[in-house]
Amino acid sequence: MEQRISLITLGARDQSRLAAFYDALGWVRVDSPDGVIAYDLIGQTLGLYAIEKLAEDIGVPVGTLGHGAMTLAYNVRDKAQVAPLLTRAEAAGGRILRPAHDIFWGGHVGYFADPEGHIWEVAHNPFAPLAPDGSFRWNGHG
Repeated sequence: MEQRISLITLGARDQSRLAAFYDALGWVRVDSPDGVIAYDLIGQTLGLYAIEKLAEDIGVPVGTLGHGAMTLAYNVRDKAQVAPLLTRAEAAGGRILRPAHDIFWGGHVGYFADPEGHIWEVAHNPFAPLAPDGSFRWNGHG
């Protein structure tokens, strides 16, 4: 597994208010029709997502996400890479929260928690292919 974080998703109880905060910092939003408010960073993207939708995607009750909920995303080049990385995470002591599956927006994802409970998403996003160096951009490179 290459060392990278592709997408940091923060579960937002008030998505508009949280977005206003990042807007006020001078961050520029990236168009996203799927309910995520996204900001491209240097080498990563920060996403703000309604906490209820985040819990639904992971397959857990909202209450288990706690305060300040987020997922760390590791994007892969191919859909077939998602399940093996989940297996590797489980073998290393992680816990599978949701196995690899196709998701409504056209990608393929799965979730695991590290031994401390930090939640990771392993994702293939066909709309945001990784650059040759593995870097991620919300709408892909090009």
